Amino acid sequence: MEEKLIYKGIIFDLVQKDVKIKDKMYKRDIIRHPGGVGVICIIDGKILLVRQERPAIGKETLEIPAGKLEYGEDPMECGLRELNEETGMACDKLELLLSFVSTPGFCDERIWIYKAIHPRMADVKLSLDEDEEIDTLWLDLETAYEYTRNGKIDDGKTVIAISQMMAERK
Repeated sequence: MEEKLIYKGIIFDLVQKDVKIKDKMYKRDIIRHPGGVGVICIIDGKILLVRQERPAIGKETLEIPAGKLEYGEDPMECGLRELNEETGMACDKLELLLSFVSTPGFCDERIWIYKAIHPRMADVKLSLDEDEEIDTLWLDLETAYEYTRNGKIDDGKTVIAISQMMAERK
């Protein structure tokens, strides 16, 4: 199937692709994105969240520490880096909990969710990206779960991560 680059961006590319459905050709606009990684960090029943402004939705969000993969980058390495950059935390290792496609109707982005094993403050904190302004917040896991139910936390990867942690408790 033919694919034509429409737009090459910093974060994603937009392509138009011919697809065959029931022996008929249709055009589809598809976002090509390298994917992302989120990290669940829990200590003493509290989950570490980051607060940041999200211009795309015009509001501040509460999210698990996360970031965009570079093409070809190992998701686990990305997770370790993002956890450190955004929160100053490190861990012994990351355990993959799940991965999912965020919006398969028009985008190929896959997000990996890891759990930080034996989290602790990092010996050396990496710098935030120049265009980031992030605050951290420790929140009781049950409160965070309630926030997912009342819309105070509505970031998809974070809702999934918190729900996964609550399911594991049962």
